[in-house]
Amino acid sequence: MIDLNDLQRRMDGAVTSLKNDFAALRTGRASASLLDSVTVEAYGQAMPINQVGTVTVPEPRMIAVQVWDKSMVGAVDKAIRESDLGLNPIIDGTNLRIPLPELNEERRKELVKVAHQYAEQARVAVRHVRKDGMDELKKLKENENMGEDELRSGSDKVQNHTDDTINVIDETLATKETEIMQV
Repeated sequence: MIDLNDLQRRMDGAVTSLKNDFAALRTGRASASLLDSVTVEAYGQAMPINQVGTVTVPEPRMIAVQVWDKSMVGAVDKAIRESDLGLNPIIDGTNLRIPLPELNEERRKELVKVAHQYAEQARVAVRHVRKDGMDELKKLKENENMGEDELRSGSDKVQNHTDDTINVIDETLATKETEIMQV
């Protein structure tokens, strides 16, 4: 029989990845995780921003980055400006203050489209896991290690895990969409 726990773990990984992607989507409220996707060219390699400074949220519409190495302030500023987040940091010594502008209706709709793309990527990942599970079941049947009834039962279980995980993805997307469109 196939390892359903392994399939569920892999499907849950797709949901976790989706939630991380959603955390980086800017909704008008400041969040330290907003900068998680930003990488800085530091010491000859790309590093996550939280490895070159401390990211905090001092106000609801402001993110602050305290850069540890004074020589890295310019690189952090450049990385934030060149990210697709549309943010413009203000340099204050070794600190960067990043005000979050109010989102307009057009930008909110664009973010909803991006959220839908992330959700579809997660659904595709879940379907790949389902395909792996179904292929494994077929191999077991071909090797005559399982009968027709066991194949049907296993297929139903894999499909149920898939359906449940896709429902979680859809619910997560609906929540994020509501959050983005909220003024």
